[in-house]
Amino acid sequence: MDKDLKLYYSIREVAEKIGVAESTLRFWEREIPSLRPKKTATGVRQYTKEDIELVRLIHHLVKEQGLTVKAARKRLKTSKSQVVNRQDIAERLKGVRSELEEILMKLDELYIVPEGESNIL
Repeated sequence: MDKDLKLYYSIREVAEKIGVAESTLRFWEREIPSLRPKKTATGVRQYTKEDIELVRLIHHLVKEQGLTVKAARKRLKTSKSQVVNRQDIAERLKGVRSELEEILMKLDELYIVPEGESNIL
């Protein structure tokens, strides 16, 4: 099945995708009221794409920005759109950094002078 067509994701899939433990997701659910994935009759969590985006925001605030969960909850409540914009900018900058590092590695490969040879043209 095409992943883009999938409506719900398990807690394991979300934990792997975000890079946190399943217990962390359950903790965030208890502490952040806006994070409420759907549960089946047997209690199995079903995360939507919107839930996953919220988890990404929480991860950004807590793990990358160093906020407490309480501070992250407050930030999401008062200025969620600002958090989304900042997280988007941070992700773009990470991509630019990655590209620049790749370019530097390629440049280094071009300018490696074999031992015993001169780099003078």
